[in-house]
Amino acid sequence: MEQGRRTLPWDALEDVAAGRPHLGPMARLEICRLMQLRLCFVPEEQLGREAADRLLPEAGQVAGSAFADRLLGPMTSLSDSVRRLQATFREYGVGIVRVEEADPEQGRFVFTVEEDMDCSGLPETDRDICKFDEGFLAGLLERSMGRRSR
Repeated sequence: MEQGRRTLPWDALEDVAAGRPHLGPMARLEICRLMQLRLCFVPEEQLGREAADRLLPEAGQVAGSAFADRLLGPMTSLSDSVRRLQATFREYGVGIVRVEEADPEQGRFVFTVEEDMDCSGLPETDRDICKFDEGFLAGLLERSMGRRSR
């Protein structure tokens, strides 16, 4: 994993027993959404939409890389990796992954994530609030495949 500010301390993330001895690992989804959506909207309000549209996917990419390192590992085959991704997303309650298009030679993939943690069920707006998620998927694919996806 990259060093410095882009490194996520996964071990610190997992020490739930010490940090939440009474509440444990579960939290209400609407509270998580409230926090994430505010983290998405404040950069846009402070820096403008263009800057936020650059920052959010980058943050997602760092998180996706850490997720892949810890939970997915290197890809052996595309079909095996997609199955592992689907199973891991379900196990962790991230969402239900479907592959709509896949061109591994070009590094181009189109995924649908249903019942995701931050967007599913929200009303349609003119804002694209899935920029972090796009970076997250790109980061985990890049890390697992060993090359950039687009």
